[in-house]
Order: sequence, then C-alpha cells, then structure tokens
Amino acid sequence: MALTGNLSDFGLADILQLIGQQQKTGTLHLRGKSEDVAIAFDEGNLVWARTTNRRPHRLLGAMMVRAEILTDKQLSRALSIQRRSLRRLGDILVEEQLASRDEVRQMYELQTSETIYRLFNWHEGTYEFAQEAVDWDRDTFTPMRSENVLMEGFRIVDEWPMVKKVITSPEMTFAKIQPLPAATGGGGGGSLDDDLEKAFGGGGDDDDDDAEIGSTERLIYRLAEPGETTQRIIDLSRMGEFETSKALMTLVSAGFLRAIPPARGTRTGRKRVGPSRASVFLKGLGGQVLTLAVIVGLAGGLLVAGQQLSASSTQRYLQPRSAESLLRVAQVERLRTAIEVHFAEKGVYPESLEQLVEEGLLFERDLSYPFAQRYYYRRHPKAPEGYLLLPPIP
Repeated sequence: MALTGNLSDFGLADILQLIGQQQKTGTLHLRGKSEDVAIAFDEGNLVWARTTNRRPHRLLGAMMVRAEILTDKQLSRALSIQRRSLRRLGDILVEEQLASRDEVRQMYELQTSETIYRLFNWHEGTYEFAQEAVDWDRDTFTPMRSENVLMEGFRIVDEWPMVKKVITSPEMTFAKIQPLPAATGGGGGGSLDDDLEKAFGGGGDDDDDDAEIGSTERLIYRLAEPGETTQRIIDLSRMGEFETSKALMTLVSAGFLRAIPPARGTRTGRKRVGPSRASVFLKGLGGQVLTLAVIVGLAGGLLVAGQQLSASSTQRYLQPRSAESLLRVAQVERLRTAIEVHFAEKGVYPESLEQLVEEGLLFERDLSYPFAQRYYYRRHPKAPEGYLLLPPIP
C-alpha cells in the first residue's frame, strides 16, 4: 500500500482509519517542524510510537525517574547494561529488580499514548507508511486499536479547551481548600498506593455518588501538595498530561483545590498547557462540520454543510451555552464515527449505543456527554443513514 503525502491534504485521522480498516502491518513515519515520529502497526493495531529524534525528557527511563519509579543512579546502571547487551531497557529493569513488569508496562503505554496524542495538534507535516514487518515487545505492551485511538483523541480535542482555561501553566501550583468527601464504601482515608491501584485497576471513576469525584481525582488530590507544580503532578500521577490536567480542573471547579498561578513575567508563567489548535485532528473522521465549528468559534450549533453564517447569527451563538452546543456537535460526530466503525466491521448497524461500549469503541460517559441524559439511538431503515441519532432534549 503506497501511502505518502502531506498532512494538510490527508489528515492523521484518515491515515489511522485506513491502516486500521485494512489491517496493515508496517511503520508510519511522520515529520513535523521540530519533531519526527514513527508509529508501528501490527495488523492494523498500534504497537509502539516513538520520537525518532529521541528527546531526552521523553525517553522511557527519564519518565520513570520523574515518576519516582527509578533513581538517576538506577537508570544509569540499567543504561550501562543496555549499552553492553543491546537488550530492551524494560527487560533489564525487570531482571535487575529495579522496576516491576506492571510498572514498565504502565510507563511504556503512557510514553506511547502521550507521543500519539501530541500528533493531534499537528497542522502540517509529511507522512509515509512503509509496509514491513515490525518488532515490538509483546510482554510489555497491549496493542491499541486504531479506532480506539481515534475515539480517545477525539475526546481529548473536545475537552482540552475547557481544561486549559483553568490549568493555564505547567508551573501552576495548588492549595487544598477542603478535604474530599468519603468514597462510597469507605476508602476516603486510603494510602497513595491504594489510590494508584484504584486509578489503574478495576476501581474505575465511579467510586462516589458525587459525580466527577472518582479514584482519578482522589489520586490527583493527594499528589497536589503545597508547592507541587502541575508538571510535577503529571509526572507523579503516571496518567498523562490530559487526564491529570482534567482531574485538576475538576477539583478546582468543585472547590476542593485553589489554583495558584506562577509568578508573573516568567517564561513558564506564560506557557499554556495543552494543544493550541483543536481543529487539526478533526479534519478526518468525516468531521468537516466539526472542523468548521472550531474555525468559526462557538457557532457549532448552527453548522451544516455549505451554510453561511451571518454576523448576527454568529453573535447570537457566542453566549454561555454555545460551548455546550459545540461539544454536542463534536460528541454526535464521535458517536457517528463509532457507529460507522461497527458497521464496517460487522456489516450491520449496532442494536444500541451500549453495544459500542461493550466492543470498546466508546466509553460509558460518551453515551450522554455533555448532557445528563443519554443520546437517542435507533436503527431505522427509512432514515437516510440507516439509523436515528439525536441529542437529548435539554
């Protein structure tokens, strides 16, 4: 399969969809202004992603030191062994009992996902897919379905603008205003290790009757000690920039934490967290409507193909509820994409949206976001698309 070109003509979403649907094996090389990235696929599933210019702070060992899994001395020892043996760093760390296999897996998957989701902010660059055999570590990495990567990337692009309005700098610190409510069934006074286990184990984010405050927020709340920066909390959480920043936003918005901006006039104080061009990733996925919504601003509720927005109608949608309108448009597009992926794989449309959750194409929260009620879905042979998909009535 010859696949090469410019990202401004054929977006990342299109590329991932094509490789995933055709179940190709090979390496996708992406070249941007300041970074080159290689992504490996095995039968359409993503099995690793790494920067080819090897930025030191994004290497696996450096990430594990910042997460306090390793010390600098331990990493130096492991790297010395690696240089002599040419073996994988993860295998060395486990064999030397410097880290557990689960810790290596967790950090390897984090490194891969952080590399991939940075690409959603690329608005120019070149790509080239080489169909070839790929070597990957089956002991420390679980293949990621291309469709799931798209769904998660879609969610991140949707929600980043809200997050970065609150979490504005990697040097921001936090003050604890009040303790979190006790978790359902106890556990409010557990250890940090307990919270890590819940966040990455089977606990999920539904520990509380209080919406939004789950095991993820509890872990981040524990890490948000006085003087700890956003970047430091991101490193220690092992959950990635977006998930950590979103949890911090939730805790600040709910009144459990107070955000303290960094000193004014500093370079880091002016740096913002998160993507700056949310529309880039949306070029694929048949998301022209959503891309136009981002370009126009918050006029997403009125967009249809080819529609011209007058100044008065645009102004009318630049109101507090317009953000929800944009999120609704984005979420409907995400649901439609999952439905079409199911159709491409099964030959029929799903019986319910819940079926897409069971298949791993959607998360449970996707069925209602950003509303309290769920979207209406029904297969309907007379509908133009073969089904009806409507947002709930506010």
